[in-house]
Parts: sequence; structure tokens; C-alpha cells
Amino acid sequence: MARSDLHRLTGRVGGPNCDDDCPNIYVDTSDGGIVVQGNQCSAFRPPTGEALVKIPEHVLREAVRALGW
Repeated sequence: MARSDLHRLTGRVGGPNCDDDCPNIYVDTSDGGIVVQGNQCSAFRPPTGEALVKIPEHVLREAVRALGW
């Protein structure tokens, strides 16, 4: 997947990568997968190749609205 495959659902679409409007949620236009950008969470160690991120509830709600769910 390339960054160009990601469509930003939250924050200012087309805005800066991450300054005053993070974290963000993206949809991968090549396969419909959801990509989450957030603060790293260290609650437990996930399997190799995975990560835990923490996002505020309002960001998830914004993404759901953007997807029309």
C-alpha cells in the first residue's frame, strides 16, 4: 500500500499530514481497509507486525459519519 492509496476520513481532508488535527483515520482505496493513526499504546505487546494505537471516540465517530455508516 502506498500513501496515495489512502483517503483521509477525519480531520481536514487534504490538510497537513499531522499537526493540529491528529489522530486520523484513513480508508485504503485499494481494498477498503481502515488505517488508524494515533498515539502508541503500551497496554500489552501485540504480535510482530502489529501495533496498538489509541484514538479519541470523537475521531472514530467522525470516520463513521464520513463513511455513511
